[in-house]
Amino acid sequence: MVSHGNELRDKVLEKYSAKVYRNRKQHVLSIDSESSNEILANVRTIPGIITQRGCCFAGCKGVVLAPLSDNAIIVHGPIGCSFYTWGTRRHKQVETDRHGEHADCYVEYCFSTDMQEPNIVFGGEKKLKKAIEECMEIYHPKMISICSTCPVGLIGDDIHAIAKWAREEYPGLMCVAFSCEGYKGVTQSAGHHIASNQIIRFIVGTGDHKPEKKFSVNILGEYNIGGDGWEIERILNRCGIEVVSAMTGTSCYRDIKNAHLADLNLVQCHRSINYVADMMKDKYGMDWIKVNFIGVDATKKSIRAIGAYFNDPDLSARIEEIIADEEATIIDEMEYYKSKLKGKTAAIYVGGSRSHHYQLLLQDLGMKTVLAGYEFAHRDDYEGRSVIPDIKVDADSKNIENLTIQPDERFYNADRITPEHRKELEENPNVELNDYQGMYPDMEDGSIIADDLNHFETEEFLKALKPDVFFSGIKDKFVVQKSGMLSRQIHSYDYQGPYTCFQGAARFGHDLVMGLYVPAWSFIKAPWKNQATLVGRLGGGE
Repeated sequence: MVSHGNELRDKVLEKYSAKVYRNRKQHVLSIDSESSNEILANVRTIPGIITQRGCCFAGCKGVVLAPLSDNAIIVHGPIGCSFYTWGTRRHKQVETDRHGEHADCYVEYCFSTDMQEPNIVFGGEKKLKKAIEECMEIYHPKMISICSTCPVGLIGDDIHAIAKWAREEYPGLMCVAFSCEGYKGVTQSAGHHIASNQIIRFIVGTGDHKPEKKFSVNILGEYNIGGDGWEIERILNRCGIEVVSAMTGTSCYRDIKNAHLADLNLVQCHRSINYVADMMKDKYGMDWIKVNFIGVDATKKSIRAIGAYFNDPDLSARIEEIIADEEATIIDEMEYYKSKLKGKTAAIYVGGSRSHHYQLLLQDLGMKTVLAGYEFAHRDDYEGRSVIPDIKVDADSKNIENLTIQPDERFYNADRITPEHRKELEENPNVELNDYQGMYPDMEDGSIIADDLNHFETEEFLKALKPDVFFSGIKDKFVVQKSGMLSRQIHSYDYQGPYTCFQGAARFGHDLVMGLYVPAWSFIKAPWKNQATLVGRLGGGE
């Protein structure tokens, strides 16, 4: 099986030149449990290849900052970058914070300085100040984020000085600048890191509203696409666990500044916000555990891991009651969907941790993943965090600042659990305490792994593997559908969802069965298959 996967990889890649072949061969492999499965990731895409990646700006502004409801984001740059990130993800929000107080919601707004050629030549700092003044006069936000785009980094506008001016000019305003020019780093992952640095530097630790319940957590790397975050919080609240903040879906600035007062961090999307988890551990002594609320078995494992951390018999008993009650409501549906989907195959290529998480939900439904990959992963997302010391830091990664974190004198607490209990957790295979094992352990031998999968490779692998469904982002979805294959978009869920926890799993099964058993695209023939796209004729000697 493994050799077959490697043969398929070589067959697809052999169409490249020798130089490109050597590079891409390090990004694509067939899982072999008896080998190291070392993969090349988080490096520059080869020029000329049609990649599906995003830029640093997209990761900072579009992913991490955009869901914060009371955060007015001013994009300092030409209007095109603003338009690119305006309303492209389905971050659902409400206009209150977690304590019921009103919090203005700017998620559907897009503020921009709309830099023109004169601003590029003579500088845009005056225009940025004017934009802040207009925003404060009209909307009175509690927080303003300034996100810079490529031209701003090239001409040298000091957005951090402007942010400091705004904090002094408007008492009570949290204004933070993010130097997230698109060219920094090699993917949107660089933007995640930049956003995380500023969240730790300026926001977390500035609040004083303590949790009301005995057990409290932050959810990191959950962006409430289609209401995912609300469903997770519903389950945790039923268990008696308070969510202090979510970074950054379902939250606002006024929630996140209290995050240091929670007991535990839960990391859903490891890549996008593991930086915050690590820095909060260094600064506040707060542990984190890797969780996954996508899939029935994965949700049960995650909730039980939380119970194991808090080590409270009443909480653990309550968790088992909730699991039994929630599972009872969907068991018949899940069995039906499994009867329809068992034996079918899927390919997954998206960002974040979804390429890993959705494999577990597909397993719940009797499906198998034959190919998976990430747009912007690092090696540890594939192989686990044990490889971090072996990862070579290249020049691109050095562009991103790594904060030196010192313990906070007021809030650092390394004694949240006893040393004996910590040892038990570290030895518990069902609890990933301050660790992530990566995607590999949940994949079968012979499965194809493809980092930074490009347009050409996508078409070739799908032709060869013939999966029943391809899970993708928006950029590659429609090409696949027009080839007669179902493609479900799991960056924004094709306007469906939520897909988290128990009820979300049943909803996902319903939508997948609906798509597979109404194969509308397979009845459509591309026009170039039936007629020539170019037609010519001889002119009779003329």
